[in-house]
Amino acid sequence: QVQLVESGGGLVQAGGSLRLSCAASGRTFSLYNMGWFRQAPGKEREFVAAISRGGSTYYADFVKGRFTISRDNAKNTMYLQMNSLKPEDTAIYYCAGRGMLGVAVDTHDYAYWGQGTQVTVSS
Repeated sequence: QVQLVESGGGLVQAGGSLRLSCAASGRTFSLYNMGWFRQAPGKEREFVAAISRGGSTYYADFVKGRFTISRDNAKNTMYLQMNSLKPEDTAIYYCAGRGMLGVAVDTHDYAYWGQGTQVTVSS
């Protein structure tokens, strides 16, 4: 099992940047494929980005070129660098982990979730 805790959310103006962190407990973080999801009010949780345990990355089309996912296995931490933020990026951002092979874009494919961190982008 792994426990996940997000941090780094906050209020930022459009065009600004934030870096989210996801700290994982346990010594097997390097074995997990990880992802970031977000949920805006009244909307379903949606895929943002994922990173395999080997470091391969995948992005939703709406964040390509703006967001960068990364991980530091020595620190048991995953990151999401968000640049050129837009008001429509406002949401609660969740990190998620899965022990199965490969990354996934569906929430049902992730067994472990953090509590979320709020990101608000003002216009």
